[in-house]
Amino acid sequence: MEVEAVAPAKALPPQIRRLDEAVVNRIAAGEVIQRPASALKELLENSIDAGSSSIAITVKEGGLKLIQIADNGHGIRYEDLPILCERHTTSKLKEFEDLQTINTLGFRGEALASMTFVAHLTVTTMTADQNHGYRASYKDGVMEGEPRPCAAVKGTQIMVENLFYNVAARRKAFKNPAEEYGRILDVVSKFSIHKNEVSFLCKKHGDSRADVHTMASTTRLDAIRAVYGPGVARELIEVSASDDDPLRAEFEMKGFITSANYSAKKTTFVLFINDRLVECSALRKAIEVVYAAILPKASKPFVYMSICLPSEHVDVNVHPTKKEVSFLNQEALVDSIQKAVEAKLMTSNTSRTFYTQTMLPGAAQVSNGISSEGSPTANAGVQSQKAPVNKLVRVDSSNPAGRLHAFLHKKDMMASNSDRELAATRRAVRQRRNPNESADLTSVQELLETIDQETHAGLWDILKNCSYIGMADHLLALSQHKTQLYLFDVVKLSKELMYQQALRRFGRFNAMSLTNPAPVHDLVLLALDEEERLGRWTESDGSKDEIAKLNTKILLAKAEMLREYFAFDVDAAGNVCTIPVVLDQYTPDMDCLPRFLLSLGNCVDWDTEKMCFETFAAALADFYAMHPPMLPNPTDDGLSFFKLQKGQASSQAEKASQEEADMQMEDTDIDEELVGEAEKVWAQRVWTIEHVLFPALRLFLKPPKHMATDGTAVQVACLENLYRIFERC
Repeated sequence: MEVEAVAPAKALPPQIRRLDEAVVNRIAAGEVIQRPASALKELLENSIDAGSSSIAITVKEGGLKLIQIADNGHGIRYEDLPILCERHTTSKLKEFEDLQTINTLGFRGEALASMTFVAHLTVTTMTADQNHGYRASYKDGVMEGEPRPCAAVKGTQIMVENLFYNVAARRKAFKNPAEEYGRILDVVSKFSIHKNEVSFLCKKHGDSRADVHTMASTTRLDAIRAVYGPGVARELIEVSASDDDPLRAEFEMKGFITSANYSAKKTTFVLFINDRLVECSALRKAIEVVYAAILPKASKPFVYMSICLPSEHVDVNVHPTKKEVSFLNQEALVDSIQKAVEAKLMTSNTSRTFYTQTMLPGAAQVSNGISSEGSPTANAGVQSQKAPVNKLVRVDSSNPAGRLHAFLHKKDMMASNSDRELAATRRAVRQRRNPNESADLTSVQELLETIDQETHAGLWDILKNCSYIGMADHLLALSQHKTQLYLFDVVKLSKELMYQQALRRFGRFNAMSLTNPAPVHDLVLLALDEEERLGRWTESDGSKDEIAKLNTKILLAKAEMLREYFAFDVDAAGNVCTIPVVLDQYTPDMDCLPRFLLSLGNCVDWDTEKMCFETFAAALADFYAMHPPMLPNPTDDGLSFFKLQKGQASSQAEKASQEEADMQMEDTDIDEELVGEAEKVWAQRVWTIEHVLFPALRLFLKPPKHMATDGTAVQVACLENLYRIFERC
């Protein structure tokens, strides 16, 4: 029996259906809002478009739980709140042709709408003409209920909560909130250095300290320093390029790039085109090619660029998140910028900085390959691995080799130079109380904030990492930082250090007691006698006794305040009993106490709180500064000061024979006791500068900007430049 074959049924094509509107909106939201950082970027652009000068951002769990952004822009009109989060509602476009000249950062009206489909969104806003604000909540592009009146300030606050709560697969992909928070900080950091006229603040929810904080109206260089640190800022080179030929590439570029002395593990490339934060892989690769020929292997630069193009040459609508743009003559533009960067690097890097590893404590010294007889040792084969001599840097500050002291005749002047006392002193300096502690008075806080704002980052780094060499003269100390040699004015440095320490220890001073209380009246008279000798006081200035009485009266009236805040105690009889410990292990020169007491009446503004504390701290700093001792240095030309009067010697010589008189003249010509006292004082000062002042400078001093230009710190030599000169000889 035959079985009839049955033809297989043909498969029917699948039916095309129109997607549900909710699915369409959620798909679109996934394209625009890819992660928390992209949501924040859209919100930031809206705040900048609103003319804000201050933007504050709070983030919880990497932005998945909460992104809150508050600005002081022009706000949102009450009439616009119902359609605020509908798709393609915008105040920036009317016709398609407007895209050709669009100058705002947002324009499509998709960002807020997309967020409402994947998160809970709440808007609080207030315009300048309103008496109160309004708060509205949105879901799936629709406002829930009516806007509710509420207390608010001018501007807008937007809260995006539970991002991707209804997209389980997308939310599970974000396993590390810390990584997402890092991406958010990256976006805020880039906007904060480009929009330096806007104040930015970004922090985690519940934290009191901001991770990114910049102030409005700062320079772009200061903004980079605040965000990316002084290590980047001090190596930056300004770069620019432009072209006005429409046939090639009509553009203008300004920016900053790091020199050959800077390197990082990955490239930081911040690019803005027409004020939009975008990416351009072609330009990034072109710049990395230039640096590859200059930097060591695997080292990367920091690059910031702002490019301005004619708006009709740029298509901003080529990417859902607007992170890419398309523009005309891209190859010519990239080539021009690459050449400008290469030329700038070639002409600016006249010297390189080289870093060496500090020898670990207790490590054995490496043989230099030559024995004491001058013959090679067994380790001579290792000699070829050492760095070139022009790149060697002495970095072990505990090694006396290379110091000026190694070339001076050693004198056993001080028993305190023992290793045990030296270690104890350094330990005491480092175990000092927290320098950030201060009284809660607003005036003192303002003075400390002024110190922080005026700090010179480059000089701060030099002082923190320098190695003390020795005293060049009575005022200048030689110190080495990397391959540079500097002269520091120890009087100016110590005065600024004491001023800052006086403010930091405000209200928390330890006190040192005077063995014999010093009468203010008598000491001021001594100071006035010295002023008269120097020609700075005449009878027309008033009676010395009256001036002394007036100074005593002022200090007695302020005694309680001085005792509480500065541990400066004047008893009821007008005697100074205690003075403050401004710097541990250091006692000021008490010969300067009369001048200090006189300055309290002449220089301190006792009327206003802030000026009183500032001027008193300045007077205290001048008293504690390491001025040269009043006795001349006997090792210099000052030895003539210690010669006895000729009358003394001749009267003694008359009683002896002429030969004995000549010998006695030689013996009595110098006051040996006074010379010994002077040598002790000067040796104590040199020891204090090395073992107390410079360790304290590294720990506590924040040098103000004027110190970089007023002669406080002067570079006198550079190792690489010296070797270039010697090689030509």
